[in-house]
Amino acid sequence: MSAPRTPRKVFGRLSLPERTFVADALRAETVGGVLLLVAAVAALIWANVPAFQDSYDSVSHFHIGPEALGLDLSIEHWAADGLLAIFFFVAGIELKRELVAGELRDPKAAALPVVAALCGMAAPALVYVLTNVAGGGSMDGWAVPTATDIAFALAVLAVIGTSLPSALRAFLLTLAVVDDLFAILIIALFFTEQIDFAALGGALLGLVVFWLLLRKGVRGWYVYIPLALVIWALMYNSGVHATIAGVAMGLMLRCTRREGEQHSPGEHIEHLVRPFSAGLAVPLFALFSAGVTVSGGALGEVFTQPETLGVVLGLVLGKALGIFGGTWLTARFTKASLSDDLAWADVFAVATLAGIGFTVSLLIGELAFEGDTALTDEVKAAVLVGSVIAATLATVLLKVRNSRYRQMIEAEERDDDHSGIPDIYEEDDPAYHLRMAAIHDAKAAEHRRLAEVKAAEQARLAEVTGGAGEEDDRRA
Repeated sequence: MSAPRTPRKVFGRLSLPERTFVADALRAETVGGVLLLVAAVAALIWANVPAFQDSYDSVSHFHIGPEALGLDLSIEHWAADGLLAIFFFVAGIELKRELVAGELRDPKAAALPVVAALCGMAAPALVYVLTNVAGGGSMDGWAVPTATDIAFALAVLAVIGTSLPSALRAFLLTLAVVDDLFAILIIALFFTEQIDFAALGGALLGLVVFWLLLRKGVRGWYVYIPLALVIWALMYNSGVHATIAGVAMGLMLRCTRREGEQHSPGEHIEHLVRPFSAGLAVPLFALFSAGVTVSGGALGEVFTQPETLGVVLGLVLGKALGIFGGTWLTARFTKASLSDDLAWADVFAVATLAGIGFTVSLLIGELAFEGDTALTDEVKAAVLVGSVIAATLATVLLKVRNSRYRQMIEAEERDDDHSGIPDIYEEDDPAYHLRMAAIHDAKAAEHRRLAEVKAAEQARLAEVTGGAGEEDDRRA
């Protein structure tokens, strides 16, 4: 008879290498997210303080770059098309790693984040469409509320001091990676109007050269950075959004380790580029994209116009219901069960946190309403408002369970045998139990020694006390 199958756990314990990778990746994202928050607040102050408003517009619309190459762009444009290409390059590496060495390499394990991400993009788009059908608004912004900003979400967690167990954090990271992939496809398919096939052909040829150099093992930043700049420029001039070039190059990197390698080339390059992406590229994009005029009247209009209301409802309701519903349906129809340490309320809280859409939502908002400056700014304001509401709701929901999360994290990180590896990953290792036995034997021996010392002290005290009593009796 075959052994009964153990039901698969949703949000079960991660493997040690995966847990280590997730912790390192999220640590960098959290720092970048805090910088992103600072940049967004700075942009709002810069754009709304009367003394600074003119300078914000002047700097944002200042043009720089070689006009002969079609790259005479504004600072705002450089941030959106240039710096975000670095962000999407890192996203491409993350996606490649997830596909070959992470959660997405196993089709059964990949089903959950993929379905959750798809539902988490379809539901906000549907909410936007229904809102605008009812209100007679424009359908152009249907894709704006579909993206999740993982850095912003983690920054919120860091600011409010809420800890999430590693399984939920890994789910949030994988969800964001899949989310980024579909956001990239949306940008490529729905926001490319005219194509210059000569420039596109040149970009594709450059990508082939990039791939061949990687295959041949050629090394040196002085080879790849100039080539990447050429590919990016050709992709931009082709009419396809330039960030696609960054994703394509990220996907070409090898993310599996060979014998003797401590890190794969993809992991090594991601480690080098991620601080620049999270610490400079994305915050600068936020600085020149989040600077919208905010007033009581403007915020009120966010809830009265169908386009902006659709964005807010899409981020707050669509994301939460879509991700939670997709996760529940996947667990229901794959006969998987939720981890014993978690409740479905935890999944809903994380789904609500995923409603924080910032970087990619702002980018799609610019593309969707290009040419209509007023509506673009209103949609950006809606993204900010929706993200703040989602963050507030998630904060309340997560705080309710924060004490439970802290207990889980303490259990995950306990290392009583001082081996450098958490005890929960060594429970099946005989050497671990021998180390713990030795530790307990040493503690027991110390306690026996202390017991003998205390007993001897008490005996001497009793002897001294008893002797003094006999002498007193003789005197009497």
